[in-house]
Amino acid sequence: MDRAKDGFVTDRSASATVRALLALFALVLLAFAPARAQTTHIAPRLVAESVVPSPGGATTIALAMTPEKSWHGYWSNGGDAGFGMQVEWNAPPGVTVGAFRYPVPEALTLFGLMNHVYEHPYALLADVRVDKSAAPGTDLTLTGIANWLACTDKICVPEKAVISVAMKAGDGAIAADAQRQFDAWRARLPQPLDRAGAWERRGAMVRFAVPLPEGTTLDVPHLFLETQGVIDYPAPQSFSRNGDWIVVEARAKGDAAGPIQGLLKLSDGRGLSVHFEPEAVPLAGEPIAAASRSIDMALFWTALGGAIIGGLILNLMPCVFPILSLKALSLARSGGAAREAKIEALAYTAGAVVTALLLGAALLALRAAGEQVGWAFQLQHPVSVFLLMLLAIAITLNLAGVYELPSFGAGQRLASQNGAAGGFWTGALAAFVATPCSGPLLGAALGATLVLPAWAALPIFGGLGLGLALPFLAVGFIPSLRSRLPKPGPWMATFRKWMALPMGLTALGLYWLLRQQTTPAMHGWMDVGILVIILAVMIRAWRRGEFARKTALIPYVALFYLLGTNAVDQFAKPGRVAAAENHSTFSPAALAEARKTGKPVFVYFTADWCLSCKANEAGAINREAVQGAFDKAGVVTLVGDWTNGDPAITRALAEHGRNSVPLYLWYAPGKAEPEILPQILTPGLLTDRAGR
Repeated sequence: MDRAKDGFVTDRSASATVRALLALFALVLLAFAPARAQTTHIAPRLVAESVVPSPGGATTIALAMTPEKSWHGYWSNGGDAGFGMQVEWNAPPGVTVGAFRYPVPEALTLFGLMNHVYEHPYALLADVRVDKSAAPGTDLTLTGIANWLACTDKICVPEKAVISVAMKAGDGAIAADAQRQFDAWRARLPQPLDRAGAWERRGAMVRFAVPLPEGTTLDVPHLFLETQGVIDYPAPQSFSRNGDWIVVEARAKGDAAGPIQGLLKLSDGRGLSVHFEPEAVPLAGEPIAAASRSIDMALFWTALGGAIIGGLILNLMPCVFPILSLKALSLARSGGAAREAKIEALAYTAGAVVTALLLGAALLALRAAGEQVGWAFQLQHPVSVFLLMLLAIAITLNLAGVYELPSFGAGQRLASQNGAAGGFWTGALAAFVATPCSGPLLGAALGATLVLPAWAALPIFGGLGLGLALPFLAVGFIPSLRSRLPKPGPWMATFRKWMALPMGLTALGLYWLLRQQTTPAMHGWMDVGILVIILAVMIRAWRRGEFARKTALIPYVALFYLLGTNAVDQFAKPGRVAAAENHSTFSPAALAEARKTGKPVFVYFTADWCLSCKANEAGAINREAVQGAFDKAGVVTLVGDWTNGDPAITRALAEHGRNSVPLYLWYAPGKAEPEILPQILTPGLLTDRAGR
């Protein structure tokens, strides 16, 4: 037994010696590698988020690394036989470069050695600070010599390249493309854990405790340690949960002491940066199943129930009122007949659920790709709003009787099929337009999708569509409710034309939103497009003899005049979108400055397409009594406008468990965390906060 044990120790020592020699050999090759530019298997590119950083401020640089197929680079601690990026900077006077921040790596085991690697394109981020003494226009070009190790499963090659990015002192402006790219890179960085973990050595094992609340999804977790000489990397790691602690146990290697820095990989490539202090670690708890599909079922069912109830309540929110006309028309058309009502109700439900699922899937896919987006992202893009506006105009004209659409018209032939089509597309339109406004319970339910895996998050989006469709579904399947509907008759023609009014207001609202999102030149072209539609309607009306009375021409002539003159005015304006006033615009820096004043801070996140947001602003925030109370208390108000999307606002929403607006935060003086106010505000609620 002793000889076997000695043999085992000898084998492990030999393996450690081989690994050390491999790393030493790579470093020797690197030392003698030529400093000139050369062909590399991992292409480096140094870019700056702002090429005009402001004096006294900072910007972020990224060293983007693109490996060739089958090649990989390394994390800061490369593992058994690798090493991270090393850069010898040549920075101009007054420029300071911080340490690189690495994205979450993967564990790769080859020939019994574990390496911490990136097999796909990745980027290392670092902060660059500029001294306030730098004069505007000063050349701040940053250069350096970068050294790294590139490997396949068979060979390793030390590589070197000169990297450079041109910068000059300026106003700190960031181009939109650069902002999106850097937000995508930041999304792949581990998030710092707000509490320290604990670690201890117990015999041949090292034990770690990570403070992580129950409900956090772990998908094949792995603990990477930046500090070397602590664990045997290829050895299995066991994970268990003891209350709000994740306990990790691994085989010890080395004699490290003191604090340790690590990274806990979670699900979907996310990770947490953890600082471990040498303290007692709780006992191991319930083992975390190797099956990575386990989630907190209580969180899932609570979120699903909240989404269904929130979708039901959404039927009463202002953003759904225009769609109620289409619901009412569909109900009236069914005439109380059981078969038609059930078909229409099921089709409506299918349309609402499918649309909510598609929007949720698109949201999750964009977030997985690194985009900083949230719920209602479809209304943050002018093209989407433009198409929706055209659809609203088409439905308005159809309801007004200008032309017939089979899916919305009487549909004498194949009545049931037409009824199903009409119900489906009405439900789809309701979900597409209504869901951007977040009502009670809905914000928290959708916020849960940020921490659940995709397969568990999708049913929550589907639950939202189901809740939205529940009233229509109930009428279709409960005879007592159907019996209360008015019988079909001549009144339907008049009712249908009246229903064109709310749809027309919806089209007008989308037109206004599109004007907020686009430049004056685009406003002019929109007016021209609407003029063409009006002209087509006039020609059709003339052919049908509707202009027998000259007074019938008055509305068309008035619209022509107003839109025509407005189009000319818009084409004459400068081609830019008006900006919001900077003094009240939300940003993390503005929030930090406001809190330094010691005054109460009220932050609200809104969007022009969110009707519940606008209702709160008109009915509570902008009331004279509320503003007077705010002025008296010295309240600092910051507004986060999410109309066109803003990654900083998306991150702020996510930090508070939301991915939709509205969100209202109240920062009381002396308190670290804000109070999240209800999504339906009252003047008394705000004046009460200001008077405390």
